[in-house]
Amino acid sequence: MRYAIAVAEERNFTRAAARCHVVQSALSHQIKALEQELGVELFARTSRRVEVTPAGEAFLDAARTSVAAAERAASDAVATTGEIRGTLTIGVIPTVTAIDLPALLSGFRRQHPAVRIALRSGGSDEFLEAIAAGRMDAAVLGLAGDVAHAGIESRELAREDLVAVVSSRHPLADRRRVRLADLESEPYVDFPAGTPGRAQSDAAFTAAGIDRDVAFEAMDIALMLGLVRTGLAIAFLPRAVVADAPDVRCLTVVGAPSRIEHLAWSGFNPTPAAKAFISAVESEYPARKGGTHE
Repeated sequence: MRYAIAVAEERNFTRAAARCHVVQSALSHQIKALEQELGVELFARTSRRVEVTPAGEAFLDAARTSVAAAERAASDAVATTGEIRGTLTIGVIPTVTAIDLPALLSGFRRQHPAVRIALRSGGSDEFLEAIAAGRMDAAVLGLAGDVAHAGIESRELAREDLVAVVSSRHPLADRRRVRLADLESEPYVDFPAGTPGRAQSDAAFTAAGIDRDVAFEAMDIALMLGLVRTGLAIAFLPRAVVADAPDVRCLTVVGAPSRIEHLAWSGFNPTPAAKAFISAVESEYPARKGGTHE
C-alpha cells in the first residue's frame, strides 16, 4: 500500500522507488502483484506517464487510512516507552510572524529525532478542514477573529494591526501615518476573495464604508511585494513579513485591518507527536490570558 501511495503522489515509478528506498524493478513488481491480487489496474502507465485509474482512486482512499492507522498504532505503542515517533504534519500560512518556526522545530527535532516533520503551505480555511478530517496535526492560522470549528482546539499566539505597504516612489511613502480613507482610490493586491487572509482587510474597509479595488489576487508574499515595488498596487500585510524588503515602505494606518494568529490542532485524540509539538509551542510561547478555545 505504501508503494501504491508513493506512485500515486509522485506520478512516476522512478521517483516513487527512490522515495521508498527500493529499486524500481522491485516496486514495479509489487505494484503489479497487488493489481493481480485485486483484479483491477490501479495505474494507467506508459513509458512517460503514470495516471491513477478510478479503481486506483478508490483503493488509495482506504490505503491512506490504513497506513495512517498502522503508523498511529506503532507510534502510540512506542510512546509508552517515552520515545515519540511518527509523522507530524503542520500547516503554515505564508504570513507567520508570531513564532519563529525554524527555531522551534530545531529544538523539537533535537528532543524528538524520530519524528518525521511534514510542513504544508496554504490558507487557514484549508488547514482547518484538513485538521478536522485528520489529514493534518496542527497549523498556524491567521484569522480576523477566533477559531470557530467543531472538534478543533486552538490558542491565541498574537494579534496585530496590519500596515499598508507601498512603493518607495508612492506619493505617501514619506508619511509615517495615514488614514484608511487616504488609501480609498488605490489599486490593491490581496489574498483571494473569501480566504481568511483577506477577510480582515475586507471587514475593515466595509466597516469604514469604503470601497476598494483589489486589482490583483495572489497567495505568494514575494509576488505581492513585487507588484507593490513596481507601483502596480499597495497591500496590507504584517510589518514583520515585509521586514527588509527593498524599495517599499510600511505605513501605520488609523483604522487598519487587524488579525489574530492562532495555533490550532485536533481536539479528538491527537497523536503523541502532535501533543509533543503543542507542548513545545506552549513552553516557548506562553498562552495569552483567555487565548485558548475549543
